[in-house]
Parts: sequence; C-alpha cells; structure tokens
Amino acid sequence: MSETRLTHTQVDAITEAAAQWCMRLHEPDCTEQEREAFAVWLKADPLHALEYEAMLDIWDVSEHLPRPAKVIALPGRQPHSTWRRLGIAAAITLLALPLAAYSGWQLGWVPNAYERLEASSSMKTVTLPDGSQVELNLGTQLTFSNYKDQRRVNLSKGEAFFKVRHDASHPFVVQAAEGRIRVTGTQFNVWRYEDQVRVTLLEGSVLVTGNQNLSGDGLRLEPGMQARYKAGDYTPQISQTYADTPDLAWRNGKLVLDNLTLADALPLINRYLDTPLVLADNATGKLRIGGVFNTHDINQLVTSLPKVLPVYLSLNQDGKPIINGRPGN
Repeated sequence: MSETRLTHTQVDAITEAAAQWCMRLHEPDCTEQEREAFAVWLKADPLHALEYEAMLDIWDVSEHLPRPAKVIALPGRQPHSTWRRLGIAAAITLLALPLAAYSGWQLGWVPNAYERLEASSSMKTVTLPDGSQVELNLGTQLTFSNYKDQRRVNLSKGEAFFKVRHDASHPFVVQAAEGRIRVTGTQFNVWRYEDQVRVTLLEGSVLVTGNQNLSGDGLRLEPGMQARYKAGDYTPQISQTYADTPDLAWRNGKLVLDNLTLADALPLINRYLDTPLVLADNATGKLRIGGVFNTHDINQLVTSLPKVLPVYLSLNQDGKPIINGRPGN
C-alpha cells in the first residue's frame, strides 16, 4: 500500500492553521469553545501537533524581533497584540526561507539555534548549543536562543542552575518576569514563581535588573550575594547569602524551610504542587515553619501542616486548599 503524500498546498494549509491557532490561543479573549475546537484539530492528524510545536518555537522567537517605533493597532486589537501578529508572520518568513534566515541572523533578529526545555516529574541537566550547562528543577520551563550578539534564555516558570561558558563578546542573558540577568561566564541560580524572581550567585558576577525596559545594565552581584525582585519593582533587593544556602538544596531533591513565615514559605512550596495553597488571612501567614522535605513528595508536607502548626485545611469555592489558623492562636 503506497504512502499518502501531502501536496505543498495541503502542508501550507496546516502551517497556516497552526499559526492562526497559536496566535488565537495567546489572545486574552480566547474562549473555552475555541480551545475545545483547537483540541479537536490537534488530535485530527499527527502532523497538526508537529506543526503547532514548531509554531510555538516561532512564537517565542517573534517575542524578540526588533519592535517598530510605532505600531498601528488593528480594529479591536491592542498594539502589543498587533505587533505579535506581525512578529510571528515575520518570524515564519525568516525561518522558512534560507536567505531570509541568514539575513535575519546577520541583523541579530533570528537565532541560529533554538531549544525548548522542560522538566516536569524529574530534574534534568542539559548542555546548551553554546556549551553552557543548565540544571532544571521540577516544573521548570525555559527556552534558549542563540543570537549573533547574545545568548538568550527565557525562564517562563520554575528554577534553573546555570554554568555559563565564558564568552565576553557573546553575553548570556536570562529573562525572568519583567527582569533580566546578564553574564559572560559564571555559575548562578534563578528561581521564578509567578512574578517573583530570586537570583543567587556562586561564581563570577552578574548584572541584575528588575525591569529590562529601564536604561542601564542593573545592579552587579558578586559571589555570596542574592537579588530578589517582582514585577513592577524599580530595582532588585540585594542581600548576602552563604555557600550552603538552602536555596540550592533542590539540586539534591530537597526543600529546606529555615524558620520561614508561611507567607514566605508558600511560594517555595506551591511551585511543586498542581493546586497551590492559599492563606486564609495575614495572621495565618505570620506563623513560622521549618524543616527539610523531599521535593518529589511535597504533598506529604501539606498533609502534615495541621500536625506541626495550629492550622487546618479547607477548600474554597474554586476547590483550592486554604490554610486557616485555629481559633485562639
């Protein structure tokens, strides 16, 4: 039985559909019905899934294409949405045509190497195309793009430890939330949960800014220093740390809570949970917790909370677990 071959027109139609789905699913007003229709389309043919995965890569690349000084919004669209649509169209063209791709590389618009990395149920160590190494904690997602003028990582969630190959003329930049970490060669850890980011430096030096839209390279960290910021911060908060800091215990599969308040501990705990815990009130958040826990079994920590603290667990209307302080405490 002969293999059925798709025509160029059919392949182009699938590519166009994948691009349309990619853009639509990233729109804030995408409906549940549309998402269900996308799921049906995705399962209809294995090629659909392959094309959509490729389109996600192009979507990430389009994020970094140079933005024009002025973008005229389409009717009913915000300027940022319009730019992303123009950007993805430009990225498809640049990556699809060899000559255009070469020109895009020379201009610093398009990477010559791109990888999407994810660690879900187990930690992962990967050597990047530039020779740098990255260790991914559980639940981590990031992308790596090698541009002519810089190496770029986008940490969308989770935590990663980087051993960056030194290259002074080709800086290594990590984007996390609204901030940026810039290095040439060093060892450092980046933790991100929602809009919170923590950078811990072991060797070398890094420049950290909490808002990459601001001018300047940011604050310089030396070994034994840590920077924290969240979306909207003007500058990071800098503090001293030490060699055996609990922030790096995850590399050994451990979560160390060093007499932290529940308010400070929850972001560290929630990154390992499918359904995050929520505090009932500020008073409950001031309770303190300590101990060493297995990152592969954080649910055991959750069930043990009422045994070690004056709290009890309940569910809110959305089915999320709530930590409540016991009356009288």
